[in-house]
Amino acid sequence: MTVPATPGPTGPVASPSGLDPASLDPASLDPADVGLLAPVWASPSVAAPTGDAALVAAMADLEACWAEALEAAGLAGRGAGAAVRSAVRTAVGSPDGPLSAARLAEAGQGGGNPVIPLVKALRAAVADADPDGPGKGAVHQGLTSQDVLDSALQLVARRAVVAVAADLAGAADALADLAAQHRDTPQVARTLAQHSLPSSFGLKAANWLQGVAHAEARLAELRFPVQCGGAAGTNASLVALGAEPATLAADWARRAGLDAAVAPWQSFRGPVTDLAHALAAACTAAGHVANDVMLLSRPEIGELGEPLAAGRGVSSAMPQKQNPALSTLIRSAALQAPAHAAQVELAAALSEDERTGGAWHTEWPALRTLLRLTSGAAAALRELAEGLRVFPERMRANLALSGPLLTSERIMLELAPVADGGREGVQSAVDAAIGAAGDGAGPDEQARVLREALRGVVRPDQVSEERLDELLDPAGYRGDAAGIVDRILAYYEATVAQRREPLRGQLPRV
Repeated sequence: MTVPATPGPTGPVASPSGLDPASLDPASLDPADVGLLAPVWASPSVAAPTGDAALVAAMADLEACWAEALEAAGLAGRGAGAAVRSAVRTAVGSPDGPLSAARLAEAGQGGGNPVIPLVKALRAAVADADPDGPGKGAVHQGLTSQDVLDSALQLVARRAVVAVAADLAGAADALADLAAQHRDTPQVARTLAQHSLPSSFGLKAANWLQGVAHAEARLAELRFPVQCGGAAGTNASLVALGAEPATLAADWARRAGLDAAVAPWQSFRGPVTDLAHALAAACTAAGHVANDVMLLSRPEIGELGEPLAAGRGVSSAMPQKQNPALSTLIRSAALQAPAHAAQVELAAALSEDERTGGAWHTEWPALRTLLRLTSGAAAALRELAEGLRVFPERMRANLALSGPLLTSERIMLELAPVADGGREGVQSAVDAAIGAAGDGAGPDEQARVLREALRGVVRPDQVSEERLDELLDPAGYRGDAAGIVDRILAYYEATVAQRREPLRGQLPRV
C-alpha cells in the first residue's frame, strides 16, 4: 500500500490561539535572556551579576579606574579621573542611555566587541559634561579593547566566584555535619548499581564533602588578574606617554579590585582556562551529590529525601509526585559545564599571534555560562545539603535485602584457610545462598541456607557458632568506614581557613 506524502507547510503555522508568530514585530519583544530554558540560573541573584548590564558596568568602572590611575601617575590632567567617574555613574544603569547593553551589543557588531562603542559613548558623555575638561583625553588612553574586556570578565567572575565559594562553604559545612551525625549509620554500598558491601551513610556524606571541599579549594587558588598590554601586548603607547607600564597596571588593578598581573596575558589564556576548569570542577562535585540524592530518593529505595518547600518538586499532571527538583537543577549544570570548559580550552588552543580572531570571542559566552551554571548549582547544593532528609530505617532495610551475602568477601577471607576444599568449598556455600536468592528466598532464608552450607565445609571446632553469627552480620563488616570519616572530617577542619580566607571579603565595588 502506498501512503501519499503529506505536503509540508508552505508558510508560518499559526498557533491554536490564532497568533501568527511571523506577524510579531521583533522590536516589540524583550531581548533579555532571563533563564527561561535554564532554570538552574534563572534566579535574579545569579543572572543579574553575570548579565549584560553587569558586564557594561564592569567595563565602565574599569575605564574610570584607568583614568584615575592615569591622573595619579601624572599622565592625565587634574580632575580627569573624577570627570570620567562622574560620566560613568550617570550613564551606567540607564536602559536608554549611551551605555545601555542593548545599544552597545548592536553597535559592537561593527568592530567585533562591545568595548569600541562603549569607549566612543563614554568619551562623548565626558565631553558633553565638560567639553574643555581633562576627562575626554583620559578615556581609554593607552588601552586596547582586549585589556578592558578581559579585565571586565575577570571582575564579573570574581564577584560570582565569591558568591559560589560562600554557597559551597555552606554546603560543605552541612555535609560535614551529616558525615559526623551518621558516622555509624549502616547503609549498603552500591557498585555498578548493585549491592556490594556494608558501609555507612556517614562515609557517603564524607565522600561528598571531599569533592565539595576540593572544588572550594580550587576556587580559592584562583587569581583574577588585570589585563594590560595595549594594542599588541607591548604597552608601547604607555611607554610613549612616559609611564612605567607594570606600575600603572598594578595601580589599575588595585583600584578595580583585581589582582596585579606578572605580565600582559592577552595571548596566554591561563587565567581564563584556570577559571573555567575550577568552575566546572565545582559543578562536578555538586553533580555527584545530586546524582546520589536523586537515585536514593526513589520511592523503592527511599533512603534520602530533598528538603520540602511549598511549590517545590510539583508535577503539572500528577499531584501526588514530589520530584527531586534541586537535584535535577544541579545535575543539569553538571552535565553542561564540561562542554563549556572544553570550549574555553579549545579557544586557548586555537589562539594565534598576539590577538586571535574568533577564538577569543568564543570564550565570552562560554565563561559567562559557566559562571551562571556554577552559581545556580552551588546555591541549590547548599539548600539541598542543609535540608537533606535522611531515613536510617530505610537504609537498614535495604541493607538487609542482600542479607549475609554482603559478607561473602569476609567469609571467604576468614573461612577459606580452614574450610574443606578451601576457597572452592566456601564458594559452593555462597553459591547455594545465591541460588536460594534467585529462587525468591528472603534474607532470613538466604542466611539459613548459607549457614547450613558453611557448616558442611567448616566444623564447629574450627569456627564457633558465635563467630559464625558475627561473620554473617552485615553491620559488623564496614571495614574502616568510621575511621575514613574521621580522617576526612579532621582534614576538612584543619584546612577550612586555607580554603576560605583568600576569598573572604573580596567583593569588589559595583
